[in-house]
Amino acid sequence: MEESFIIKQKQRLQEEKKLLEKGLETFAKRDPEIKGNWNSMFPEFGASETGGSRMEVAQDEVEEYLKRLPLEQAMEIKLQNIEKAIKKISQKKYGKCEKCNKNIARERLEVHPSAKFCTKCQHAIL
Repeated sequence: MEESFIIKQKQRLQEEKKLLEKGLETFAKRDPEIKGNWNSMFPEFGASETGGSRMEVAQDEVEEYLKRLPLEQAMEIKLQNIEKAIKKISQKKYGKCEKCNKNIARERLEVHPSAKFCTKCQHAIL
């Protein structure tokens, strides 16, 4: 692959990484002890509510928190894949399938810059 394409991909990956981190920061905090891990913050919608309305607000908070967990996990995985792709660029291994070690098609990398597998191996995994 040409150097200019790899440079462009690295820039795309870094931009996507920033966007993911910014998105995660809206509802989660970085785990200071586990690299790459984020912890969803528990929402607080109405701490001043009392009685029955407080129970409804508490229920809403729990529901919102439970919605955040799978989103956080999906974003963490995507972020880890991006970081792995950036590392591969620095190791001159970018664009190689992790299963068969053949080149990943440029078209695939343009659509999915953090792709780990060629199309054939990706289909075999699914």
